[in-house]
Amino acid sequence: MNSQDIEPPGAEPAVESRNTPEGPARVPRRRWWTLPAVSAAQLLVVLDGTIVNIALPSAQSALGMSDASRQWAITAYALAFGGLLLIGGRVSGALGHRRTFVIGLVGFAASSALGGAAVNPGMLFGARALQGVFAAALAPAGLSLLTTTFTEPRERGRAFGVFAAVGAAGSALGLVAGGLLTEYTSWRWCLYINVPIALCAVLGTALVPADRPSRGDGRLDVTGALLSAAGFGAVVYAFNEAEPLGWGSPKVLALLVGGILLLAAFAAVEARAQRPLLPMRVLAHRARAGALVSAGLMFVAMFGFYLFMSYYTQTVLGYSPVQAGLTLLVNALAALLGSTLIAGRLHGRVPPAALILSGLVAAAAGMLILTRLTAQSTDVLPLYLVPALVLTGLGLGCVMPSTAGLATADVHPYDIGAASAAYNASQQLGAALGTALLNTIATGTAASHLASVRNATPTEASVHGYTTALMAGFGILLAAVCLTASLLRIRAARPS
Repeated sequence: MNSQDIEPPGAEPAVESRNTPEGPARVPRRRWWTLPAVSAAQLLVVLDGTIVNIALPSAQSALGMSDASRQWAITAYALAFGGLLLIGGRVSGALGHRRTFVIGLVGFAASSALGGAAVNPGMLFGARALQGVFAAALAPAGLSLLTTTFTEPRERGRAFGVFAAVGAAGSALGLVAGGLLTEYTSWRWCLYINVPIALCAVLGTALVPADRPSRGDGRLDVTGALLSAAGFGAVVYAFNEAEPLGWGSPKVLALLVGGILLLAAFAAVEARAQRPLLPMRVLAHRARAGALVSAGLMFVAMFGFYLFMSYYTQTVLGYSPVQAGLTLLVNALAALLGSTLIAGRLHGRVPPAALILSGLVAAAAGMLILTRLTAQSTDVLPLYLVPALVLTGLGLGCVMPSTAGLATADVHPYDIGAASAAYNASQQLGAALGTALLNTIATGTAASHLASVRNATPTEASVHGYTTALMAGFGILLAAVCLTASLLRIRAARPS
């Protein structure tokens, strides 16, 4: 018997989550409101991962932040979001996905307004941490709502395509919006902008069909919650600290080792817990585990890619922050096309792993193009940047809806919150690792090149560092391709 066929204690039948007081006849007409509401929430969560990066120099000047403390405007959000995701998934199942979704939206809007009104660094850091707390509830609740609302294959493909398009394009749009808002209004609007988006999503949830909380005793796996929050938090913090301190720093190594040990203890506790925070049956499905790994590795490579694009266009090509952000619109549009016109339409017609594999190959090809850049390259935009942006965007657009679908497919309603949280956690860890790892490779290689090559210019060293980091990203995507190829064989031999 498959481990997923075992009904967890306190679980509800799948059909009950679809019943509403209005009756089943009205559900089909109203359930499509779920898609724009959840997509808006996904935009908020992804947007805030990058939009504040552009505004940070202005915020630092306005609030008098020190160079040593300014990173907490980014780190506070990442730590709270990554550390509390699994708890957020459990809360979503216990309270009901729609109720948790609304709480997350309202809290995210309030904390964003608090951050925009910050009068000192501590107030901003605290608001960013609160944003992360509510995002940790919002993200798994939104994906859970989408999973339980759209079950017919064609509709599910369209819904996940739109959802993934918003997520795939959100990081690029964050850089664009951050540049525009900072340059033409104020850095504070990089936080205030979340308020109207969140409120529109809250209004949309009034038309979202209600779901019922999972029956159970309501007890939280306290030991698992503490271990997961501490373990994920330590690993994410280590990745953030690796960028300024280096991977050999005792602090970074201690955080990494401690985080890994805490996560190992978490896995051991969950395997024996009566009501685990993350049931091991969620990860025991090999196709689902492969989807989580593929999504995580895609984010490792892509967040390094976005970092390269931001640095290269501004420091080498001389673009303004707004111009650099607008260049990334090509990537966002390609991701939108990949998610809706390719992945969305092919959902249910081809195996998900085939779409994941194709997307990873396309993204890898885009990064490989950029590894051919030199400081002397001409016609950079049409010959290198545009093809790379299109290929990586199409790849991201194919990978994200397919992995989201696999990560939440065939999951018992009781476990949907946990599966959604695990999927978001894989992305969050991938983004944190990608930014730190590829930036470390780029800066280290550039310094070595400048020191060892006679008459090397800083621009040549920088470009060499960027292309070396992108070659590492290309290798990461190739590793993901190998994992997905194995996943494809598993799905073909034993569909679940």
